[in-house]
Amino acid sequence: MVKLRYFVFFLICLFGFSAQAADNSVNIKIVEDKRCIFSNGQPNHKIGQFPNKGNPNRFRQQEIKICIDVNPTLTGRIDRRANGSGITITGIIIRPGTADWYDASSPRGFSRDRSSGWNLEGMGPTNTLGLDSENAHVDNRGLYHYHGVSPSLISSLDETLIGYAADGHEIHFIGDKAISSWQLKAGKRSTKPFGKHDGTYNEDYEYIAGSGNLDECNGAKSNGKYIYFATNKYPFFPRCFLGSVSRDFKGRP
Repeated sequence: MVKLRYFVFFLICLFGFSAQAADNSVNIKIVEDKRCIFSNGQPNHKIGQFPNKGNPNRFRQQEIKICIDVNPTLTGRIDRRANGSGITITGIIIRPGTADWYDASSPRGFSRDRSSGWNLEGMGPTNTLGLDSENAHVDNRGLYHYHGVSPSLISSLDETLIGYAADGHEIHFIGDKAISSWQLKAGKRSTKPFGKHDGTYNEDYEYIAGSGNLDECNGAKSNGKYIYFATNKYPFFPRCFLGSVSRDFKGRP
C-alpha cells in the first residue's frame, strides 16, 4: 500500500494533476447592497493537465470571496482599472488579460517587461500559455481561471447567465448572436516582433464601432437593461467597464 501511494504521488509530480480533486462548491449571498460569491475555486467540470508545456503551475483549491454591486448602475465613463472581467455563477474567476509582454531577450519570448508595447493575448493562435480545452489555466498560486468561454460551463447551464462582471452587471452567453466590435488590424506590425496582426497580442486588435452589435466593453442594452456578453471571438469577455468596479477587482489579481 505504501509503495502504491508513493507511485501515485510520483505520477502526479511527473505528469501533473488532470482530474478533479473535489466537487465544485459555490455559495451566492446578498449582503446589504452587495452580491457575494464564495467558492473553493474548483470548476464544475474536469480541468486539464497542469503543469504542461505552456504552464508550469499546479491547480490548488482556493478560498474565493468576491463581492460586487447587486444593483449596478452606469457611471457614464469607461473604467479599465480592473484585474479581471468577473466571476462565473460557479465561482470561477474570469481573467482574460495577461501580465506577459513580448520580450526578445527572454527564453520564452515574453516577460513582465512592458517596454515592447505588445501584450500577450491568452487566447492567441498558438496557445502559448497552455490553456486547457476549457480555455482556462492556473496561475502561480494555483488559481484556475477562464481566458475564454468554457464549453463545459455553457453546456451545464439552462440559462444564458454565466456570471457577473467586475462592476456587478450580468455576463451572458448567447453564442454568435452577440458580435464583438473588435477586429484584427490589417497589415503588419510596425515594430518588433513585426509579422502579421494575427491575434497573438492585444495590440493586434482595434475597436471599430458598429462593426458588431456590442460596444467597446462587449456590452449592450437588452430590454432596457445593460449587460455584458461573453463571445467566441476577441475580447471574449468585457475588458473595460461602464459601472463602478468592485474593490475585489482592484490591485493585484
